[in-house]
Amino acid sequence: MADLPTENNLLIARLRDPQTCREAFGEVIKTYTEPLYWQIRRMVQSHDDANDVLQNTFLKAWSSIENFRGDAKLSTWLYKIAINESITFLDRERKRLSISIDDQEADLARTIEADPHFDGDELQRKLRIAIASLPEKQRLVFNMKYFDDMKYEDMSNILGTSVGALKASYHLAVKKIESFFSETD
Repeated sequence: MADLPTENNLLIARLRDPQTCREAFGEVIKTYTEPLYWQIRRMVQSHDDANDVLQNTFLKAWSSIENFRGDAKLSTWLYKIAINESITFLDRERKRLSISIDDQEADLARTIEADPHFDGDELQRKLRIAIASLPEKQRLVFNMKYFDDMKYEDMSNILGTSVGALKASYHLAVKKIESFFSETD
């Protein structure tokens, strides 16, 4: 999600102007709905839940746009909100269902198996299950790097984790996914 600095600054200026903020936020929604949806969807797995979390993400962004200082790119700020909303959703679901993190990972795998919106082949299904079996942080880092081809520096800004730790998490995630495939073949 690359923002051009001048476009980013112009959009932010329009977001801060009461005369143009609604129209500008409409552009934000149009531009970022799909990439944010897929980031969220890879975390929460369910289409309906991903849509709910996406809606909460945009509501939170709208309600706090005046707090956006512009230190980071707009896309980085939105990703951070989406990831935090996803984690909050997963925590709330875990508490609501009174399940452990391990049980939640198994539940994610079952959700993937039963997903009517999934139209991929067997290999894609197995990859989704392998990713769902990762610990939450590794799953998040893997998704951001593998699917979004996000730079470690951008991930560091979003997650507040050092680049070195993110590289280690990604490496461990790849090894676990490779192991998953070698065990299931």
